Amino acid sequence: MPLSKINVIAFDADDTLWVNETLFRATEIEFCRLMRDYIDEEECNKRLFDVEMRNLPTYGYGIKPFTLSLIEAAIEFSEGKVSVKTINELIELGKSMLEAPLELIDGVKETLQQLSGKYRLVMATKGDLLDQERKLIKSGLEPYFHHIEIVSDKTEVQYKKLVNHLDIEPHEFLMVGNSVKSDILPVLAIGGHAFHIPFHTTWAHELVGEPVKNENFRLLGNAREMLELL
Repeated sequence: MPLSKINVIAFDADDTLWVNETLFRATEIEFCRLMRDYIDEEECNKRLFDVEMRNLPTYGYGIKPFTLSLIEAAIEFSEGKVSVKTINELIELGKSMLEAPLELIDGVKETLQQLSGKYRLVMATKGDLLDQERKLIKSGLEPYFHHIEIVSDKTEVQYKKLVNHLDIEPHEFLMVGNSVKSDILPVLAIGGHAFHIPFHTTWAHELVGEPVKNENFRLLGNAREMLELL
């Protein structure tokens, strides 16, 4: 389906519009440092990921669920011996993540400026509502978006609902994001277009082993490359 049919362009937020994953990686390193008396770094990272996956259906995505998983993991790894002081440090790590300065991905703002005159732009992301709204306001990008969609997860069902809400056909919809699992495959499955702009750090949960083969798919190096295609 030609790109000329596109009416709406949706952008993922974390690690597509602004830097996010590096905050989580830095916090994981600090967490495993705090846990060094109970578990070595490699095992700490592996088991922390297991705790996060176990909690995902209950807590969902975002910094606050991550912080709860850190606390739970600390209790588990230390067999209940972790100090109140350390628990408080973990809470403060979570707060620091929520309050961290926002860093826009290179090329994003000028790309949105140019596309906003030709297309309806949507921010479509998952995670904590309050946190994502706060980051959007901090970013200064809010005026470029016609619609904001923050969901608990990105699935074919959710994308179909979004397309219906926007009153368009799937082939008129383009999703731009850094996660093949969340931003690309579900959109291609419903007949939409998808541009993948990889970020240098990707959460293991979002990794997909097989290459994407679909006529509606494009792999880009940065956001500015969109302007050459659209």
